[in-house]
Amino acid sequence: MSKNSDLPKRAVVGLALVGLALAALWAGGWGFWLVITVMAVLMIGEWALLAGDTSKRLLTQYVMMVPLAILSPAAAGPGFLALGLVFGAFFFVAIVTRNAKLAAGQVYVGLPVLALLLLRDHPQGFAATLWAMAIVWVCDSGAYFAGRAIGGPKLAPAISPNKTWAGLIGGLIAAVLFSAAFVAATPGTAIGWWLVAVSPLVAFASQVGDLYESHLKRVAGVKDSSNLLPGHGGILDRLDGLVFAAPVAALFFAIHHQVVVGGYWW
Repeated sequence: MSKNSDLPKRAVVGLALVGLALAALWAGGWGFWLVITVMAVLMIGEWALLAGDTSKRLLTQYVMMVPLAILSPAAAGPGFLALGLVFGAFFFVAIVTRNAKLAAGQVYVGLPVLALLLLRDHPQGFAATLWAMAIVWVCDSGAYFAGRAIGGPKLAPAISPNKTWAGLIGGLIAAVLFSAAFVAATPGTAIGWWLVAVSPLVAFASQVGDLYESHLKRVAGVKDSSNLLPGHGGILDRLDGLVFAAPVAALFFAIHHQVVVGGYWW
């Protein structure tokens, strides 16, 4: 089957994923936590494949459920307790399986989950989380079109042969322009123009996440993290940029809230 024949299927699945993300984000609370939890359990299962030890897939998924449960609206929610449990899950899996790479999935998946729930819990949570997710989408699109239009030197040919320096720069510029438009269009959110200043760093983290997952797949000798999403691969394939970008965005919002607004957001 040609790539062109896959385009309608890819478009339908892509739109469905975006719609699900926006609906969950709008719902917040239990709705957002439930969607994030399902994604996290699927992601940690895919990580087992990339770590080369699918025999322990169920164990890693069960362990991940502990911090996910604490992150629920009925429990402690996003905070230092959940952060400690994420790293506790890492040590538990590492000790039980004697496989540090497999255990690292608890942090690889747990930190972005904590970051997204923390962003949604922000006083301007809907706008903050929407911006963080949209930065990844915009950066990916900007990188794709700039790379196709300009070409030039490869960014990391040994890891991802199609990525170029022009694409990276185009993605960062697209992120800055989007952030400026986002802040201008949402004056009531009281988030501020500082988003424009930090957007290149969040976008850069997104690109690093994309490259890192490409590296993981190359080492594992697989094309996709799974075949769960028709035309798209696995959940990790779709969220690799957000895995790195979400913690960076949450860190900036935490610093801003602490320094500018005052008090502890957590």
